Parts: sequence; C-alpha cells; structure tokens
Amino acid sequence: MKKYSIIIFLFCSYSVFSQNQNSTWIFGDSAGIDFSNINNPLPLFSSMDGRGSCASISDSSGNLVFYCYNKTGINDYSTFVYNYMNDTIQNGNDLNGQGAFNQVTIIPIPNQTNNYYIFYNGIFSTQGFYYSLVDMNLNAGLGSVVLKNIPLIVNTRMADCVRAISHGNGRDWWIVAKLSSTNLTQINRFFVFLISPSGIANPIIQDFGNATDGDFQRFCFNNQGNKIMLVNTLGLMTEYDFDRCTGIISNPNMIYPEQTSNLSRFLWEGSYSPNDSIIYVTTTWYSFPNDTSRLLQYNLYASNIPASCDTLFEIKHPVQPAAVRLAPDSKIYISSYYDWGFPGYPYPDSVYNQYNMNLGVINSPDNLGAACNFQPFSFYLGGKRTYSGLPNNPNYELGSWVGSPCDTLGVGMHELEVKSGATLFVFYSIDWQKLFVNAQNIKGKNCVLQVFDINGREIFSSSKKTEPPYFTQDVNCLSYAKGMYIVSLRTEKEMLVKKFVKD
Repeated sequence: MKKYSIIIFLFCSYSVFSQNQNSTWIFGDSAGIDFSNINNPLPLFSSMDGRGSCASISDSSGNLVFYCYNKTGINDYSTFVYNYMNDTIQNGNDLNGQGAFNQVTIIPIPNQTNNYYIFYNGIFSTQGFYYSLVDMNLNAGLGSVVLKNIPLIVNTRMADCVRAISHGNGRDWWIVAKLSSTNLTQINRFFVFLISPSGIANPIIQDFGNATDGDFQRFCFNNQGNKIMLVNTLGLMTEYDFDRCTGIISNPNMIYPEQTSNLSRFLWEGSYSPNDSIIYVTTTWYSFPNDTSRLLQYNLYASNIPASCDTLFEIKHPVQPAAVRLAPDSKIYISSYYDWGFPGYPYPDSVYNQYNMNLGVINSPDNLGAACNFQPFSFYLGGKRTYSGLPNNPNYELGSWVGSPCDTLGVGMHELEVKSGATLFVFYSIDWQKLFVNAQNIKGKNCVLQVFDINGREIFSSSKKTEPPYFTQDVNCLSYAKGMYIVSLRTEKEMLVKKFVKD
C-alpha cells in the first residue's frame, strides 16, 4: 500500500522540556518507580493493587500528585483514585472503569491549576466512555473527585485502549479511544476528542474498515506525536499518520494484515524507541493454543519492515511479558505477569519470584539487535510485584509543534502538502464571505472536506462522491470569526491540507 506523508516546508523542531510530570510510575501489586533522578531510578511503594490499567501524574518538580487504577474482579465500578499520601481521595472510589489493561489516563485541564481529567472506559458490562474531574486544590492538597462518571459515549462497547497526546498548540489535548464490538466487526473506528479550556468537544469519528474491533487491540503514539501504531491479537500491525493540529488520523500503512486462520502472531502491545526508528512489540499466549510469548523488534526504516523482525526474547507459559513503556530515562521497561492459576488475580502470598518481582529493561532502545541491550527481569521492584500493566501516561512534555499551522506560540504558519501528485487550492473571498476549494489530480472518489479552527475544533464537514481528477466545493464563512482556519480534503487515496485566513 502506498504511503502518503505530510511534509512541512520549513525545518520543524519540537519543544524539549523536562520529564517531571511522568516522574512517578505506580502499577501492579503495591509497586512503583521514582524517576526523579533519571540516572538512578528507584523502586517505591504504593497502595495500588491491580493487574493492569493505571495512570499517575507528578507536578513540575517531579512530586507525585495522584494516581488511579482499575481494581480487577470486584464489580463494574472498579476504578480508584489515590493521592500522594496513598490514601483514597474524597469521592475517589467506584469510577466506571473495569479491570483490563489500558483503559485509563490522566491529563491536566488546560488553563486550570491543579485540576485534572481522568478518562476511562469499560469493555465488558459497563459499556461506554467516561470522564471524572479531580480538583487537587481541595482538602489541603489531598484532592477530591468533583465530577464523576460523566458519559462521553454510552451503550457502546469500547476497546481496551485509551491514549492521550498534546495538541499542536502545546496547551490543549487529544484523547483517542477505539470501538470494540461483540460481533467482531471490521469497522476499525477511532474516536478523537479535543480537550481545551472550553471543555471536551464531540468526538471526531474515523472508520478505516481494515481491522477487527475486538476488545484487545492496542495503539501507541510515537515520540514526535505524528504517528500511531495499532496492533491486535489477530496479528494486525498498522501505522497511521496523526495530525496534532486537527486530530485527523490518515494514511494507514499496513505492516501485517490480520490473520484469519493458522493464527501465529498474537500481538499484545508496543512502544516506539526514543528516536522513533524502532517499534518493540510483545506477543501473548492469552486465549490461544500457544504457550510461548516473545519480545520483538522492528526496524521502521527498513524497506521491508516485517523482514526486519528480530526476536529479542521468548519465554514459555506461565510467564507473560505484556506492557511495554518508554520511561523518562529513555529506556523501555517491560512488565510480565506470572500465571499462577485460576483466577489469576490477586497473587497469593506464596507467589513471589524473579518474574513478577522485576521488570525487563531495554537499555539502548535506539539500537538494532543485541546492541539494544535488553536485560530480562533486571529492574528489582523492592519486594513488590508486577502484573501485565504499566502506567498509561502520555508524553506530558511534548509541547507545541513548532512551525505547524496550529502553533499559536510560534512565528511561522506554513502550508502542508502531500506527496501524492494532487494539489489543493483554497481562496477566501471577503466580498462573498465564501471559501472556494478546488483540487486537481486527486485519485480518490470519496471526498471528505473539513474545516477546523486554530484549536482543532471541526466547524464544517461534508462528504460527497466526485469524479477524479477534480474536486470543487464552496463553503459559506459568514458565521466564522476572524482568524486562521485549516482546510482538510481527505479521500481513500490521499489527504490534502491547507490554511486560510478570514480577515
């Protein structure tokens, strides 16, 4: 499949900040890591007791503010919120999450001090997508959940994957979630929510139709924030472009299609290397007649990415390498679950071993092969234990996308083009109060035209069929405020983006 890449006609740098808000990891059975000194991360202890979904956030000095996690197997309302004293914060129990692995994340609310959103979903009987609001100014800094279980999507089965990425303006956020379905449809639906000082916008919904909407699918952002890698337990591996200005996901590059028979690729979770040249993926034996799990490495710069696959490690049941996370020290950590038998959680007091008391570490993840220096079960958790999960923390320090069309702090607003041979023309007429949109040399027939404001909010959308190679449409801009806008024309073959200014 041909891959179209968006390029910017300016050298674009990405803001570099400290890693403090991700300095504290809380996970597993009372486990945690303090990355305040990235040259000497230390184990720490917590009140968490869960096998999977968890998130934590620190302040600008690296001090833990609060954390949350999904407790497994008690009921449908199993998400709990704890403050830095390891106590449940006021109203911090019985959130609607469930006990899977990547269902919860935390972001600071734009333009508010010590206020945070928690986003979470359930994949079984508690169907839907929710948020709660945490105010850490209350109770002398110990915090309170002041809004709880507010639905964003209802009566919809959601996949076990929620991720956050900062907006290109460096202030706002995008929250991305995925559909699941009981009948395993192949809609491959993404929900993308804009989080701004105005609140939480209605989601941008995008369907790609190239993957099964199962419970256990995972995606991760690369470190520049312009790529998404999606994997699932049917062997799918697909990389997409992500636009931090508009929230648009585009240009799927299928590395592996799903398997329909003779299943052998049970992909569980992945992480990009710091320089985004490599993806590391774990495989699983969960629910399949296969007793071996692996840690795989793929060279994303290779001309044949599947052929670049290098098996760094494999181990048989009852050990299951699962979560893969890039840490503030630029190393990648791997958590493993030890299957001691039904019901699998919680661990009995008798189940302490090298597998669940340590994390694996990829010490030099930008290097290929053995040079990446993977050391299994090498980071000691100070006597505490891990399961399948590690914190689902976003890159809090990504900052603004300097030089992009939505970099409101930068100096240059630059056009985006697509290397597809197509050309997009936009012209705003102040006399007519209209935007005239034309495209030449397009290849696709199903056209989606969207207009976004500078904060990435969709203010116009239309879909229509056209006959290549031309597209034309007018947009009434009478109600638009003065300012800059982003125009996106997307087909099944290409994506074109331009800006215009209403004076």
